[in-house]
Amino acid sequence: MCLTGVDYFSTLGYQPSIAFIAAGYLSPIATLVIVLLTWIGAVPVYNRIAALSPHGQGSLSVLEDLLPRWRGKAFVLCLLGFAATDFVITMTLSAADATAHIVDNPFVPAWMQHQLVVTLILLTALGAVFLKGFKEAIGLAVALVALYIALNVVVIGYELAELVQHPAAFTAWRYNLFAQEPNLLMMVATALILFPKLALGLSGFETGVAVMPHVEGAGGTPDEMLQSRIRNTRKLLKSAALIMSLLLIGSSIVTATLVPAEALRSGGAADGRALAFLAHRDFGEIFGTFYDISTISILWFAGASAMAGLLNLVPQYMPRYGMAPDWARAGRPLVLIITGICLLVTVIFDADVNKQGGAYATGVLVLMTSAAIAVTIAIPRRRKFFVPIALIFVYTTILNIFERPEGIQIAAWFIAAIITASLVSRVMRSTELRIDGVEYDDTAQRFVRDAVEQKSVRIIASRPNGGSAADYHRKLENAQASHHLPDTSVLFLEVAPDDASDFANILRIQGVEIGGHRILRCTSPAIPNAIAGLLMDLRDRTDTIPHAYFGWTEGNPIAYLLKFLAFGEGDTAPVCREVLRKAEPDATRRPRIHVG
Repeated sequence: MCLTGVDYFSTLGYQPSIAFIAAGYLSPIATLVIVLLTWIGAVPVYNRIAALSPHGQGSLSVLEDLLPRWRGKAFVLCLLGFAATDFVITMTLSAADATAHIVDNPFVPAWMQHQLVVTLILLTALGAVFLKGFKEAIGLAVALVALYIALNVVVIGYELAELVQHPAAFTAWRYNLFAQEPNLLMMVATALILFPKLALGLSGFETGVAVMPHVEGAGGTPDEMLQSRIRNTRKLLKSAALIMSLLLIGSSIVTATLVPAEALRSGGAADGRALAFLAHRDFGEIFGTFYDISTISILWFAGASAMAGLLNLVPQYMPRYGMAPDWARAGRPLVLIITGICLLVTVIFDADVNKQGGAYATGVLVLMTSAAIAVTIAIPRRRKFFVPIALIFVYTTILNIFERPEGIQIAAWFIAAIITASLVSRVMRSTELRIDGVEYDDTAQRFVRDAVEQKSVRIIASRPNGGSAADYHRKLENAQASHHLPDTSVLFLEVAPDDASDFANILRIQGVEIGGHRILRCTSPAIPNAIAGLLMDLRDRTDTIPHAYFGWTEGNPIAYLLKFLAFGEGDTAPVCREVLRKAEPDATRRPRIHVG
């Protein structure tokens, strides 16, 4: 909960100030709307997402399953762009706001008052923590969150007590509230319109699901442990939501009633740090500085949950989509890459909190909207409940995009970069083996054993368009005439095209015998790569060099190349030969390809 909380709870560092700037004296009412949406929308949706994606993939995995093939993967690639926006901006914005607290502290020396430089140092230090190890990051998160919540309970609790003892401040707030909006119905309507600007108070739910692999489960079987992990994750989400709801409501009340409006405006003493302002003013500079240190620490470390989310998402999607090599599954290289991206984004935005706020809210809201839509589609029997929630999140997202278009602009850059990287990577890796293993059923294993006993593994590549004994007899005669096959038994190999949007799969070989002809059948997203992978596996299993026989493909070779890149099939023989050449540099050990 604390690893999620460093993102979720740290928004208290700037949320009360943002709420007042957005809604003025209506900010407590608008904040109440956010809290209601948390409990009637975010919590029920992510309770379901936790059950639908218990390994931490989040709403992206659910939508990928619901929208198959390229349609689903293209949608997931776009959502990955928004996820990257959310997680990266979480790190850069939080570090920038931590720096703002450092710069505004009266005890900080002048040489440290450089917003951009200090922010870059904080981001580098965050990356260094994850290079050290993940357990160390979790331990630090627990300490930071526990201290931060305790200090906020002290500050908010004291200010609420002061408000009860000196109700004049509340009376003044009520006067200003009705001066801002005299009509009660319009007051509620305005709060409903303005609450999307406070959407940062909803952050943390996607990262709460992303850290599910690290949530403990108990039980005697894997399924029992998985169900236990789901229950514990739901407890995590509800606990975090309850703590944050109480702190959000309390902070918005004391900010709107006890902090002067001029101090909250841009450049004011409470701009971006309303609770820190109260801590300094009412508890003294020493306590205020201690509060600042805690706020700076949790804001700096808020990027930890985002980093954990990215370290969970990237290995699950990018290598599987062919977007990154297998080393992308390793943690430390990814930490270096993510840290580098964060440093670049910080320089581009000059470490300005306000410039990044829109992008942060857009990333958060798009992911929550996708989660609501995913749950609505996945659970038809509860659509009457989840459709209104999905519509509220859609409305909130669209309004936020119109109000702060910089968020969609940043996300568009991430989406363009991800899609471009995906296309380039798939083209560059098109001649890899692209299989994760080969499994044979009992019949297929018998066929292979018999071929080995004859010291000859000869395979005819056949399109899976026949089925009768006469078809296979005709194909065998054609192959014998074209290739001058020796008088020995042969195996037919049929690879049916599977989901071409997948990059790799496990070849499951089925053996079938029709009219005395032996056939090996499988499916694969890339036919020539599958044939090459099977030939290499047969060589290693039998210690015999296999021979594969193909017919010439007639037609435009460029068209076949494009067909292979898009659909995984095309001019099979030359591509298969090239895959084998790259996989086995030693020509004497390479399976033979015959074309006739």
